[in-house]
Amino acid sequence: MFIDRVKIHVAAGSGGRGCVSFYRAKYVPNGGPDGGDGGKGGDIIFVADSGVNSLIDFRYKKSFKARPGEDGAGNNRTGKSSEDIVIRVPAGVIIREAGSGKVMADLITPGEPKTLARGGRGGRGNQHFATPSRQAPKYAEPGSPGREYDLVLELKLIADAGIIGFPNAGKSTLLSMVTNATPKIADYHFTTLSPNLGVVRDKWGADFVLADIPGLIEGASEGQGLGYQFLRHIERTKVLIHVVDASGLEGNPVKRIEAINNELEAYDAELLKRPQIIAANKIDLDTAGEYLPAIELYAEEHGLKAFPISAAGNRGLDALIRAISETLRDYPADIVFESDYDEYEDIASDSTAFMIKKQDDGVFSVSGRGVEKMMGYTSLDNEKGMAFFQRYMREKGIIDALEAAGIIEGDTVRVAGLFFDYYK
Repeated sequence: MFIDRVKIHVAAGSGGRGCVSFYRAKYVPNGGPDGGDGGKGGDIIFVADSGVNSLIDFRYKKSFKARPGEDGAGNNRTGKSSEDIVIRVPAGVIIREAGSGKVMADLITPGEPKTLARGGRGGRGNQHFATPSRQAPKYAEPGSPGREYDLVLELKLIADAGIIGFPNAGKSTLLSMVTNATPKIADYHFTTLSPNLGVVRDKWGADFVLADIPGLIEGASEGQGLGYQFLRHIERTKVLIHVVDASGLEGNPVKRIEAINNELEAYDAELLKRPQIIAANKIDLDTAGEYLPAIELYAEEHGLKAFPISAAGNRGLDALIRAISETLRDYPADIVFESDYDEYEDIASDSTAFMIKKQDDGVFSVSGRGVEKMMGYTSLDNEKGMAFFQRYMREKGIIDALEAAGIIEGDTVRVAGLFFDYYK
């Protein structure tokens, strides 16, 4: 089964709590604070793996949670940091934050790690808070929470050239003739139910990867047929090989070429800017001679190359492969297939930035890197920590922003997973 889109939940581990402890020994009646720091929570790390070619492993396991760091202990002992969780995905996976749809990572290079959810930092023990005027601090920091996200993993196959066209045009046959791939081939529509990849051993240049993209029909960009779920795989291909049934038995070839190109344009107009080569297939059938001139004229008018072939009869394939090879050789090496995307920590990169959002249940949510960091290192168990929290909220303009958003006395505010009642 080929699965190319899944939704999962990831949660990094929280940091361990700092320890409140004082040194005690037989002849040391007034030992100082010796509370150790908490350990770091585990990260969630994604790695592109060339040995993985589908997202099927995520069909049953959809939640990944790293362990928290251990708490600190007395005698200045630091808690043990938790191990990271490494999630292996196919090269070509785009990872989006499920709520906003923003791209968090685009994993193309095999072996490339990407830390998406960082574990919380361990809280400091009370030894760090000793001063000449406060020699016996009785508080320590809690560990900061780990980040967690609902993610959508979307696989877009990485191929140099993609074979497109209507069902039964001969796409799978072409792939099987020029590569070692063995796709299922039959004389009915939608034989191919998932993309197939093969490597062309090219005698005119470097080898290249060829992908058969199934299921395109009119209305594919609107969800018709199988095409919509596989259109995303065309986005990473450098060259499009447009296979059309030149015999006319399935319909007018030129109109069918135009229909597929209209679907590509409706899905993403940038796709029509890619080099496209027309493979006029099934020329071994008697009716092909009637339509070949029109196909060649269409190609000439649109600045394309057209090659008459018979995939099943192994005719004209060398010329087609050579044209693909030459096109790939002249292709820019620094092409960017994905449009610029938003980094998921844009707002979090500024420690002073925060967001106020009123949720459906009437709770006002406050989020932002600076706020979450402050909450992670502020102990609300004592009067001093609570006073610092209130002063921070006012000095950073968060209270003013809440009032501008319409908060009134008695409303609930959520900050870093904790809930507070708002009163002036």
